[in-house]
Amino acid sequence: MKISDLLKKEIMIMDLSSSSKNEVIDEMIEKLKVNGIINNDEEFRKEILNREELSSTGLGDGIAMPHAKTKAVNTPCVLFAKSKAGVDYDSLDGQPAYLFFMIAAEEGANNTHIETLASLSRLLLQPNFIELLKEADTPEKVLELIESGEAQMNEEKKKKEEKSKASMDNEKPLIVAVTACPTGIAHTYMAEDALLAKAEKMGVNIRVETNGSDGAKNVLTDEEIKKAVGVIVSADKNVEMARFKGKKLIKTPVSEAIRNPEELITKTLNGEGAVYETTEESTSSARQNEKTSIGSKIYKDVMNGVSHMLPFVVGGGILIAISFMAESSFGAESQIYKFLMDIGGNGAFTYLIPILAGYIAMSIADRPGLMPGMVGGLMAAQQGAGFLGGLAAGFIAGYVILGLKKLTSELPKSLEGIKPMIIYPVFGLLITGLIMFVAVIPVFSVINTAMNNSLTHLGTGNAILLGAVLGGMMAVDMGGPVNKAAYTFSIGVFTSTNMGNLMAAVMAGGMVPPLAIALATTVFKNKFDEKEKQSGLTNWILGLTFITEGAIPFAAADPVRVIGSSVVGAAIAGGLTQLWNVNAPAPHGGVLVSFVMQPNHVIFFLLSIAIGTVISGMIYGIWRRPKAQ
Repeated sequence: MKISDLLKKEIMIMDLSSSSKNEVIDEMIEKLKVNGIINNDEEFRKEILNREELSSTGLGDGIAMPHAKTKAVNTPCVLFAKSKAGVDYDSLDGQPAYLFFMIAAEEGANNTHIETLASLSRLLLQPNFIELLKEADTPEKVLELIESGEAQMNEEKKKKEEKSKASMDNEKPLIVAVTACPTGIAHTYMAEDALLAKAEKMGVNIRVETNGSDGAKNVLTDEEIKKAVGVIVSADKNVEMARFKGKKLIKTPVSEAIRNPEELITKTLNGEGAVYETTEESTSSARQNEKTSIGSKIYKDVMNGVSHMLPFVVGGGILIAISFMAESSFGAESQIYKFLMDIGGNGAFTYLIPILAGYIAMSIADRPGLMPGMVGGLMAAQQGAGFLGGLAAGFIAGYVILGLKKLTSELPKSLEGIKPMIIYPVFGLLITGLIMFVAVIPVFSVINTAMNNSLTHLGTGNAILLGAVLGGMMAVDMGGPVNKAAYTFSIGVFTSTNMGNLMAAVMAGGMVPPLAIALATTVFKNKFDEKEKQSGLTNWILGLTFITEGAIPFAAADPVRVIGSSVVGAAIAGGLTQLWNVNAPAPHGGVLVSFVMQPNHVIFFLLSIAIGTVISGMIYGIWRRPKAQ
């Protein structure tokens, strides 16, 4: 698609009557409305002004590019306008703006449109181009300039790409950069071009990653980041930062790279950036692109659903538990009980399975999978298929969307826009719903009912065994797949039956490893160095609040002793909760859950944890070798 396809001469304004920034915006929006480009001028104006609040789109050199991406847009378009007198537009250079490009992008704008708008942004950086536009006196002349400029720019781009592939000088310093603006339409690519052009003049190698509306492009590799003398992040939205840990980094608004690329490059070469520190783990493209096993892929998809579901589980579950306390104190007709139950039970908890299914589907098929996944999960929840049906709905919706993407991959570019707006939502929902209705719900309703009945009538001996298995699983990999499998299973039972017995088992089992390590470092001090003793103190807090991962550093250093001893104590703690029929009315919180437990359950819950902790802590302490002197 060419820029001229979006820049329509019949709606150009060759002499604006407005004399202020807001008047210019209103005059251009009115033109878009009259010509049917937008369907809701108030919504569009709101999005334009929201973008202006982040930073002015008056770029300097007499150019302003107000833009918005919203459902208020019917047809993607760029409205060109001129002001002969100039307008104070709060431009970055403090000078009046004479040329205006108002960009109206659809909410589901496809890559073709975004790339075209990016080309327009780059075109404005071409030498003398702005002066030529200022002199243009007819819409035809404006279009002629843009078409010839675009052709010349594309030719130069090809030459530069060929040259850069063949001639990146390994002896020159390398800088890596990321550019991003909130809407990812204009500033992102203008900043990229400004940095590339200036680096070429300065004789510096540079790699620029753009985080635009169509996703990250030219993604930096770990090798490039490692080799770079410094990092420039010019962004007005969040970008992945953890990968830059330990590198000297300069962070600025995206407009700074457009206005002062030479200054940023010079500062980076001089080592003026601050060393970036973070505790986050990087999810760089190199790791994202690694081939994974089917099992790892399934685990990642399920965990995406579980991680998004957990806030609903924790928030809703704790409020439900508190509502039970209110019921016992004030009665089932009290307003406080009804209020808490409406928020927790009838509010947050009704979203558990739809959220789980939606985000599993989104992990598989990106954003188009979210809606059919959530609807499939809702069908599972409402029609008795339960947690297992929700899991199935997520995978079905995700792979249905992947199938539709494959089937429509050969559509003409002119029809690209109908895929995210019509094909994926309509056919994705229809096919997912049909499969759920015909195959999944009938099967999983029976399975779910049978499982719930068996768990409800589980004998004491079997309950203790199941509690011990789940508790032990929580200590096997301390936050890994086995731990999450036990926890997810217990949440499924909790949501389907409102029974918190198994939640008590997994919570007790998950609390034992960090508490056991804390106990061992306290009792067997001569076997641990000072750093380990300090970590042991931290594990008291982590363990009491049900954060199993606190034990991971010790398990990594001494896996057999730590995991072996932890599994024994965690299994005993989980089994004891079932022996004493402990019910945890909330799915998280550690010892804090005791405040919402029935009084006769609190002592047995804490006793189960204490017994498991002492057994694991003593085994580990005795088993561990003394620290070398």
